Amino acid sequence: MDNQLKIPRHIAFIMDGNGRWASAKGLSRSEGHRQGAEALKVMVDACSEVGIDAVSVYAFSCENWSKRPQAEIKFLFSLITQFAKNELKKYVERGYRIMFSGDLSQLPKTTFKAIQKVVDAAKNNTGVIVNIALNYGGRQEIVRAVNTILQSGLREIDAEMFEDCLYTAALPPLDLIVRSSGEKRLSNFMLWQCAYSELIFVEKNWPDFGKDTLTDILKEYSQRDRRFGGVK
Repeated sequence: MDNQLKIPRHIAFIMDGNGRWASAKGLSRSEGHRQGAEALKVMVDACSEVGIDAVSVYAFSCENWSKRPQAEIKFLFSLITQFAKNELKKYVERGYRIMFSGDLSQLPKTTFKAIQKVVDAAKNNTGVIVNIALNYGGRQEIVRAVNTILQSGLREIDAEMFEDCLYTAALPPLDLIVRSSGEKRLSNFMLWQCAYSELIFVEKNWPDFGKDTLTDILKEYSQRDRRFGGVK
């Protein structure tokens, strides 16, 4: 890794293209999701190795419930449950911290129990934070924060107080969002947090992401001039 590269504190991935990757290879969508989970393992470890503090990934959106076949949803949650029991357990052993953003109350009981177990086990870890957006939507997160504020009885707040009511309150500011498969939209992901994030869109489908992909992403990120509304 080039020592001259700028390293974001917090990077987020919109993991897109599992189905297209599988279709191009004549495989099932389920196999695409399996390979996507393998790519996630590689990318989280690679991010940890270069010193990134927090990695957020968009695993399942609120809209997916109605926009995906039920058989695929069932498989996805089975895969997420196994990922929690196997790979996230390894993350705990490596000292990674694990958190979830989203409404977890709607998850299958087996999935909820599996992720809660690893979150509890990792609560005292000090390594990279792995934030998994599950049953998540950016608009829904903002509405949730507003309702939390209303219920508190406050009549006036500032941006910092608002951010304290978001799922990501404990995370560093979001520096960079990366989306795979060539799509160029945020799809209701971290709409508040992305205010000054850099955006990078990669043509590769998510299962093809690897350490070399992260290096290319960081090279592009390092060339960006981040002014946060100021002048050069």
